[in-house]
Amino acid sequence: MDTAEPRRAGMAEGEGPLELTILMPCLNEAETLGTCVRKAMGYLARAGVAGEVVVADNGSTDGSQDIARAMGARVVPVAERGYGAALIAGIAAARGRFVIMGDSDDSYDFTALDPFVAKLREGYQLVMGNRFRGGIKPGAMPPLHRYLGNPVLSTIGRVFFASPVKDFHCGLRGFDRDAMLALDLRAPGMEFASEMVVKATVNRLRITEVPTTLSPDGRSRPPHLRSWRDGWRHLRFLLVFCPRWLFLYPGAALFLAGLAAMAALLPGPVRMTGVTFDVHTLLYAAGATVMGFQAVQFWVFARIYGAQQGVVPEAKQLTAALSRFGLEPALIVAGLLVLLGLGLGVATVAIWGGERFGALQGTGAMRLSIASVTSMLLGLQLAFGAFFVALLGMMRAR
Repeated sequence: MDTAEPRRAGMAEGEGPLELTILMPCLNEAETLGTCVRKAMGYLARAGVAGEVVVADNGSTDGSQDIARAMGARVVPVAERGYGAALIAGIAAARGRFVIMGDSDDSYDFTALDPFVAKLREGYQLVMGNRFRGGIKPGAMPPLHRYLGNPVLSTIGRVFFASPVKDFHCGLRGFDRDAMLALDLRAPGMEFASEMVVKATVNRLRITEVPTTLSPDGRSRPPHLRSWRDGWRHLRFLLVFCPRWLFLYPGAALFLAGLAAMAALLPGPVRMTGVTFDVHTLLYAAGATVMGFQAVQFWVFARIYGAQQGVVPEAKQLTAALSRFGLEPALIVAGLLVLLGLGLGVATVAIWGGERFGALQGTGAMRLSIASVTSMLLGLQLAFGAFFVALLGMMRAR
């Protein structure tokens, strides 16, 4: 362990580099902030780590800022409200090579940071606490979070992104500051916790977990966390950041199922297990085909635009495919689909003419009409989508 004397928080910029910043987001935490800062400062002194304690204050009105300063912490005012906004500002202001962040409600023990520092020194760029391995004390986590929210969201994160993290939402975590700044984290709310893990995973940072104990917080007021609202924000982020699960997989399944049903029903009714599927089912199959195609197109748009804005990583295979299958080939295919639709429409009119343009008998004309409209819709969607992808490409070139 480094035996250098710890540097106090609030040191001047020119006094030399620090190894560790202990960062706490804060919004009206006067009841517990002093305890957290005292523990963190005590850890730096005991471990001999050159470091500082930073409190990213989100506009407290209960004197939290004065408490932090009086105990030797550096206060960073953050005007934009939100858990993520406070931490983003705190990370930017940190002077340490490593940052360990934790809630200022005394639910995490800032005197027990040795496992985090050890892993960071080994070269890990994100060290997550795992409360399910370290222990959750009675009353520290609501049953809804312990048995539903955290396990479900963490499982979704591991499935979507192949992440090694088993506790996505542990508030005590350490990381290499430069590596984290390079991820360009943006989420201003509670979903910041998911964004950090997801971006670290997709950017192939070295990640590990250490056991962490969660204790009941020391506040007399309710926590800032809102279970259903913030749970939805985490889930929404996971879906948006991984649009293949939001658009591609459901859209491809819908498109293929609709196409298969159309192929089966275009020649005539199909009877299965005593149930007859006819032209009405064909209409819904056509709708599924069009909606599925739209969803897949939205996936393409989301991946391109999201990568340009730094929200999602670039899909190299998609980029390569689009460079080979550009605007002109897409317009050719779209034109063929429109012509096919028009041809089917002409055939439908011919059937109607055979009935002297009166009431049609049977469902043959209706089947062709549905196929005709579906083909033209797909052609127009493909053409418009190809132009939009080309527009996104020009924006990227600029």
